[in-house]
Amino acid sequence: MRALAGVAVLAVAVSLTACQPRHDAAPADRLARGSSSHSITVDDRERTFGLYAPRSLPSGSAVPLVVMLHGGFGTGAQAQEAYGWDEEADRGGFVVAYPDGLNRAWAVGAGCCGQPGRQAVDDVAFVEAVVAAVGRLTPIDPARVYATGMSNGALLSYRLACDSRLFAAIAPVAGTQLGDCAPPAPVSVLHVHGGADANVAFDGSPGAGVAKIDGPPVPEVLAGWRAIGECGEPVVTVDGEVTTSSSQCANGREVELVLVAGAGHQWPGSRPKTAVEKLLGLDPPSDALDATAVIWRFFAAHPRPAV
Repeated sequence: MRALAGVAVLAVAVSLTACQPRHDAAPADRLARGSSSHSITVDDRERTFGLYAPRSLPSGSAVPLVVMLHGGFGTGAQAQEAYGWDEEADRGGFVVAYPDGLNRAWAVGAGCCGQPGRQAVDDVAFVEAVVAAVGRLTPIDPARVYATGMSNGALLSYRLACDSRLFAAIAPVAGTQLGDCAPPAPVSVLHVHGGADANVAFDGSPGAGVAKIDGPPVPEVLAGWRAIGECGEPVVTVDGEVTTSSSQCANGREVELVLVAGAGHQWPGSRPKTAVEKLLGLDPPSDALDATAVIWRFFAAHPRPAV
């Protein structure tokens, strides 16, 4: 499987090289504006993903790409509806990809999660193949490819930072890091977490959710990424229920934690879904923070350094 993944990585590298703004290399802009659905084959499986491109997106110019990874029991379409990334893309001028996990879950390491975790599905190769597929449709700036995710999707965003070299920054929400991660390349990291999250506990105690996530404490995870990024000590600011700890790192990178007091296992600022919350035993989303807007500002400020 890793040999196939290597082919996928090569395909991604070729595609993103083609995304450089050179008249003789840039792909024709064939990406439909608005929402569209796509499928690709990875490791002999048909995989699906959605895309959103603002109608005002300039044709032929290399633009940023945000990969939004849904949580467990979710889908790309659910994430697209719930988290407000289409509207943020309209304001920021970027493309959003919404991949679908197999059976609504992602393989993220340490046997997690669901069917993909049990079968060791190579979801890193899938996400890399999604990036390559988008790059064949429209020019993508390889210095501005980002990944964010909720819960199980947050775990996958950390896995991408560990195992891929495509992403300039990641922004996990309500997740942690599982499995081995050596030796990763430095990336900018923005981690958003609720202080009352019982499913993926901030302090690393076993989670109450179906997956029983038992990962390291979030501060420990971020300390590791600060060491990788050669970062300074965190500067802490408090604004009501939101505490931000930010560390400046080598080559303009940054590692930041946003902790929302009293918030549970939800995407802060997302659209409430009362029926789903009751069914899955989830907390209502906090309105103390618009996580999507905060994440995009972080991404926009942290392209991959030229060095």
